[in-house]
Amino acid sequence: MSDANALKDQGNKAFAAKDYDKAIQLFTAAIALDPSNHVLFSNRSAAKAGKKLWTGALEDAEQVVTLNPTWGKGYARKGAALHGSRRYDEAIAVYEKGLEYEDSQALRKGLQEVKDAKAKEGTAGSEFGLGRMFQDPNLIGKLATNPRTQKHLSDPAFVQKLQMMQQNPVLAESAIGSDPRMIDVLGVAMGIDLQGFSRDEGSDELPPGVKQTSAPSPPPSPPRAAPASSSSNSNSKPSPPPPAPQPEQEDVEMDEDAAEEAKAKAAALAAKAKGAEHYKQRQFDDAATAFSEAWDLWPKDVTFLTNLAAAYFEQGEYDKCIATCETAVEEGRGLRADYKLLAKALGRIGSAYTQKGDLLSAKKYFQKSLSEHRDAAILSKLQATEKAVAEAERQAYIDPEKAASAREEGNTAFKGGDFATAVKLYSESIKRAPSDARALKDANEAINVDPTFVKAYIRKASILHTMREYTKTLEALQAATTADTANAHTAEIQAQEMKTQQALFTQRAGETEEQTLARAMQDPEVAAIMNDPVMQQILQQAQNNPGALQDHMRNPGIRDKITRLVNAGIIRTR
Repeated sequence: MSDANALKDQGNKAFAAKDYDKAIQLFTAAIALDPSNHVLFSNRSAAKAGKKLWTGALEDAEQVVTLNPTWGKGYARKGAALHGSRRYDEAIAVYEKGLEYEDSQALRKGLQEVKDAKAKEGTAGSEFGLGRMFQDPNLIGKLATNPRTQKHLSDPAFVQKLQMMQQNPVLAESAIGSDPRMIDVLGVAMGIDLQGFSRDEGSDELPPGVKQTSAPSPPPSPPRAAPASSSSNSNSKPSPPPPAPQPEQEDVEMDEDAAEEAKAKAAALAAKAKGAEHYKQRQFDDAATAFSEAWDLWPKDVTFLTNLAAAYFEQGEYDKCIATCETAVEEGRGLRADYKLLAKALGRIGSAYTQKGDLLSAKKYFQKSLSEHRDAAILSKLQATEKAVAEAERQAYIDPEKAASAREEGNTAFKGGDFATAVKLYSESIKRAPSDARALKDANEAINVDPTFVKAYIRKASILHTMREYTKTLEALQAATTADTANAHTAEIQAQEMKTQQALFTQRAGETEEQTLARAMQDPEVAAIMNDPVMQQILQQAQNNPGALQDHMRNPGIRDKITRLVNAGIIRTR
């Protein structure tokens, strides 16, 4: 429900800006996409409470409790709506019910406010209980932000009168009857839209059905320098009031929730830092405890989980590491976490499976990690795992008994002249026992019987490559190329040559000329060539005139010797 989450985020921003109409509209659109999300109903209830729409706020709060009956904030929303509706006993019962599920500061504060409001109403000084409306300590601030009442605050006498009424609520009844402006004040204090009491600015007319007992005395004008003619104009607009402090938000708890969340986040980050210190000191048990605590305090940062998984990994608790990383990926997608964090969690799962010896699963999760983010370290782990999987499969295929059986069947087929079947059986024997010298002997016998049998040379090269005899492998492949007069096996031979050359390059990486000569001279055939006076003269001549070497290559015997020296690395080509 990514669209619903986006609408919720926009609605929260509108609520923070006190644009309650827009917030209600956005939360309503989000609910249409995700009608089972209790948080959306909770937020819309708060927005409606901000507009003093207590009935609608109560309906949404009841839906919150229905969807999640153990969530304390749902009872806080319902209690606030009942409080605003002045249904104090019901509000008290709801707050107390919420405290049974969750002992939160918001519920305790709401419960105390309802009890205080009920007590004040019971001890109000006027017959109609109007005096209590003027005891709100934030009353002046509310009047300053209301377009209808902010102009009244430009009159110091009026402000003084309000302050007197706050100190002595008994004066409220007489003030309301003598000063029509008090009706506007009463409407703001009660949170009621008094459209029925609206009138033109400057007019003394009262609504129908309300009798004026005596002519209201005009409020004293504040002392200021002004032209004399302006005092006779009763309809003149007062000067703009001075800036007043913004009132505190009441009845809705989103600001308080934000503060609580910030506090929880700070505590979680502190626990994470503590866990990091334990991790550096290799105190993995304490580190795991701290990272777990961080996630419990503020489950909105998946790094808490990835760090916890790292601690489990170091402890050798690979199953716990895997489960924690899977949770991190699942929660991270819901929180729209950075894809690099998800890749890190998936890569750690792959490492855990590697430690468990489950190479196929490790390969799977390394590939998943790279699909989220291409990281060089994970790519290296994937390549190493793929090689390990291939080697494991090769080792699993080795079976000396089956190799011997295949070799005997191959000998029978060879003696019967069925060379194709013999090659197939010999190949199977090599795969089943690649280090068995008898496989090489069989390949040599096949070549002796039929020197034009190209497949025999290729099989010999494969056996030598398995034995890491790369120089002899190249020689066998060169012999295969000579025998393949129809070029029917060119692609197979070239592929094997490239594979062997890469193996040689890896084997000889960083080797000096002296080290190369020492290694090559261990081969008796190479040593014999190097001690041949004719070859010594040819090599000395090639150093002064490289082109002369091409002329000597026309001699088949010299060419074979030079080729062997090239394969051994003594003669280096570019």
